[in-house]
Amino acid sequence: MILYDCTPAPSPRRARFFIAEKGLDIPKKEIDLRNGEQFSDVFRAINPRCIVPVLELDDGTRLTDNASIARYIEETHPVPPLLGTTALEKALVAEWNARVEYEGFLAAAEAVRNRSKGFAGHALTGAKGYEQIPALAERGMARSKDFLTMLDARLGESRYVAGDFYSVVDISAVIAVDFIGWLKITIAPEQKNLKRWFDEISARPA
Repeated sequence: MILYDCTPAPSPRRARFFIAEKGLDIPKKEIDLRNGEQFSDVFRAINPRCIVPVLELDDGTRLTDNASIARYIEETHPVPPLLGTTALEKALVAEWNARVEYEGFLAAAEAVRNRSKGFAGHALTGAKGYEQIPALAERGMARSKDFLTMLDARLGESRYVAGDFYSVVDISAVIAVDFIGWLKITIAPEQKNLKRWFDEISARPA
C-alpha cells in the first residue's frame, strides 16, 4: 500500500492519524498541493478528483476519501476498533463524524478557501476551478465559532465526541479544531470541556 499525502493539509492528516492509531506503517508519497502538483497529469491519472488523501492498495485499487480509507483499514485491521463495536456505537460514530464534517471541516474550508489569495480560482477542492465568494468566508468564520460552541457542549455530556469511547470522530474533530485555528479562532477560556478533550487527544502518541 501507499498513501498519497500532503503533510500540512488537514484532510490527509486525518488518514495519517487513523493509520497511526492502528499501529500501521504505510509508505507515503508527498503531493505538493501548494505548487499545484495535484493538477498534474501524473496525479490526475492516480486520482481524477485531484485531491488527497489517496490510499493505493496492493492490487492497484485506489481509495480517494477518508471514509473509504478508514472503513478499509478498520475491516482489515479491526484492533483497536475506531468505528465503534456495537450497533449503537457504529451509528453514533456515523452520525457524529457527519456532523464534524459538515459543521466543522466544511465551515473552516468555506472560510479559508474563500478568503486566502492562494485559493483564488480554487475556492472548492477538486479538479474544476471555482471563484471565491467573500461572503462565504464570513459565513464560514461564524459557522466555525458555532462548531466550537457545539463541541464544547457535547463534550460536557461525554468523554469523547461520539460517546464514552474513543473513535475516528475524535480524530476528525481534533483536526477540525486545528483547521479552525488557521482562521485565528481558538478555544475560548470558558470552553473547558473542549479544552479538556483537546489536550487529551492532542497528547496521544498517534
